[in-house]
Amino acid sequence: MPLNLDKSWLTHLEPEFDEAYMKALKTFLLEEKQQGHEIYPKSTDVFNALDHTPFDKVKVVILGQDPYHGPGQAHGLSFSVQKGVTVPPSLKNIYKELSTDIEGFKTPDHGNLTQWADQGVLLLNATLTVRARTPGSHQKKGWEMFTDKIITELSEKRTGLVFILWGAYAQKKIVLIDTSKHTVIIAPHPSPFSAYTGFFGSQPFSKTNAQLIKQGERPIDWQIS
Repeated sequence: MPLNLDKSWLTHLEPEFDEAYMKALKTFLLEEKQQGHEIYPKSTDVFNALDHTPFDKVKVVILGQDPYHGPGQAHGLSFSVQKGVTVPPSLKNIYKELSTDIEGFKTPDHGNLTQWADQGVLLLNATLTVRARTPGSHQKKGWEMFTDKIITELSEKRTGLVFILWGAYAQKKIVLIDTSKHTVIIAPHPSPFSAYTGFFGSQPFSKTNAQLIKQGERPIDWQIS
């Protein structure tokens, strides 16, 4: 786990790499590789969410759970896949909601959400790695403690952020967020199993932009080119 983080994040997170849980996580990841397991995303993409969205540039946080576990999918941004890879079902539903929530939105032909990240949308998974073709395989190994620290630091040191929490897992993180100075948008997960129970029609993207405009900030251009 190279410390190639954006400097703004290192200011807040560098001490975490000396914590016992992080050392145990590093040992676990090394053992996974020594046993011949392929890990996604590739090591240079593990901290992509932080590298594309510096601490002081974060406007919005969209929380995911695990990286995608199929070949070529994960690249360090929650819900996002690399160009050339089939758009996953949850992201297809996100695009469907965007098409009704944001006037003029046109569904892109790929699932790479880097353009959101570069505008200040932190696309953060709770777990930052996964064993190939084995969903959930790196849960409860330490990543959650690290990403909880990220959420806590943002909550404590920043004001006026918008946290988008889709599904029960993400919504548990609300205890880490100071709702007196941040906006929290809650809806069911966009997966095919729950999208029709309240995700569709929840308008998270227009609500986010309305809040940003209210605060005098530039809204997010959700269109992906």
